[in-house]
Amino acid sequence: MNNELKPIFMFGASGHSKVVIDIIEKQGAYRVAFLADDNIGLKGSDLYNYRIIGGRDELLTGDIRQGIVTIGSNSTRDRVAAWLTAHGCELVSAIHPSAQIGRDVCMGRGSVVMPGAIINSGTRIGGNAIVNTRASVDHDCTIGEAVHIAPGSTLCGNVVVGSGTLIGAGATIIPNLRIGSNTVVGAGATVTGDLPSNCTAVGTPARIIKQGGQ
Repeated sequence: MNNELKPIFMFGASGHSKVVIDIIEKQGAYRVAFLADDNIGLKGSDLYNYRIIGGRDELLTGDIRQGIVTIGSNSTRDRVAAWLTAHGCELVSAIHPSAQIGRDVCMGRGSVVMPGAIINSGTRIGGNAIVNTRASVDHDCTIGEAVHIAPGSTLCGNVVVGSGTLIGAGATIIPNLRIGSNTVVGAGATVTGDLPSNCTAVGTPARIIKQGGQ
């Protein structure tokens, strides 16, 4: 461990956290000082040799105020990130060295780009988003806050994805479409038309099977 790197915390101790630990270690911009998690049963245990100190109260007793939320659920990740920011914490992003990031790509604080992901030129990504393993986001896409682009999914050029939406594993969104906020696109779906907010769409071509929140 390089103790000269800036220490950060991770909030969340799950399978998603394991991948982010690996990214941070390989990225070499920060070092993980500890993990926090509101599951009190995890307090005092380790994840990949990093101590889980407890939950939010324990986090605020220390002096490390930079970190990243490593929770898979979009809504929970967004809520925890907002709480941390409100309590004076600064969120950082994590990008795996194998990810391919084009020019003029902007990414909000707290976002994670997983191994093998591709984000092409002109794309805008909001804070606390996840671009997961081998996902492909083509040019000039706009991705909102706390979105999850799941493993192996493909966004063609100029796609807009609203905040809180999940694009399922292996899904494909054809060019120039608009996907609303808090929508779920099922695994393997092919989206050929715009989708509204607060719905679930599955299949090829994708059809809406549920209206209402996630």
